[in-house]
Order: sequence, then structure tokens, then C-alpha cells
Amino acid sequence: MTVNTDLRQAKQPVSGALAGPYGHPFHPILVTVPIGAWVSSLVFDIASHVVHRPAFLVHGSMWLIAIGVIGALAAACVGFLDLFAIPTGTPAFRTALVHMTLNLCVTAAYAGGWAWRHSGGTAAREGVGAGQLTLSAVALAALGLSGYLGGKLAYRYGVRVADEAAQADGYRSTSSS
Repeated sequence: MTVNTDLRQAKQPVSGALAGPYGHPFHPILVTVPIGAWVSSLVFDIASHVVHRPAFLVHGSMWLIAIGVIGALAAACVGFLDLFAIPTGTPAFRTALVHMTLNLCVTAAYAGGWAWRHSGGTAAREGVGAGQLTLSAVALAALGLSGYLGGKLAYRYGVRVADEAAQADGYRSTSSS
């Protein structure tokens, strides 16, 4: 298989209805849900140590973690379909496997953190516990590394990105000068 064939294969969706049409994959938009929820949950965790009555922040953070886990599972399903489009044995495929593994570990860490909080492991009157805050911070750092790899897949390897001929349509002048 030639490089051009591999590259064309990685740009096409396995299922356009499920993973998004050519040049417009669903995975990048779905990942904004867990990223936003988990970043916000860490902000709430930190803020729970600043306010006098932190219960609303502790509970809000727990909800945000749950929303992030659900969003991550949806993004993972679509991302898994994108993985199928990448030819095995390529640097892009290896990068995608590391990206997927990191994301699954991060999701598991947040799910475990949610269970820890839900089991009463945090006192709403005192703010989020140091261990729980540390778990969230470390998981978010790992998510940042995984996001870097996701960017590498899209911007360096062009996975699910339209080819240059299709991209050129966006730069054609529509004025008749």
C-alpha cells in the first residue's frame, strides 16, 4: 500500500453517518464537552478552598465530572470509528493508539474520582479533599498531553482532514474582478 493510498484512507470516514462526513468529523466537536467540563470541575475544586461555604462548588464539580465522563464516552465511540480509518503499522496509527489509551485512562481516573466523591470521601463543608483535587489535576494534565497527540493526528498526519484540493475551495475568490 502506498503512502497516498494510506493518506486517502485515513481521511475518509468509516461511516459518515456515525463518525461525520468527509472533512468534518464529529470527534473534535464532541471532545469539547469533557474538556470543558473537567477544566471547570478543577476550577470548582480550587474555588471550594476559597469560599466560606463550598458545598455548591463541591456538588457542582461532581456534576461536571459526571458530564465529562459521559461526554468522553460519546467522543470515544466516534474516535474509535476514526481509528479504524487509519492504516495499521503507521506512525499515525501508533499515535492514535497512545491518544486513545491516554483518554481511556483519563476517563477512568475521572470516573473513579467521581465514585470517590460520591461515596462520601469529601466533606462539602471543607471543600474538595487534597487527594481528589490532585487526581483531577493529574488527569487534566494527562488530558492535555492526549490533546497534543490528537492535534498531531489532525494537523501533522491529516487524519480525517480534507485533502488540499478540497481545502483550496475555501480560498477561491468569489468576486468577479
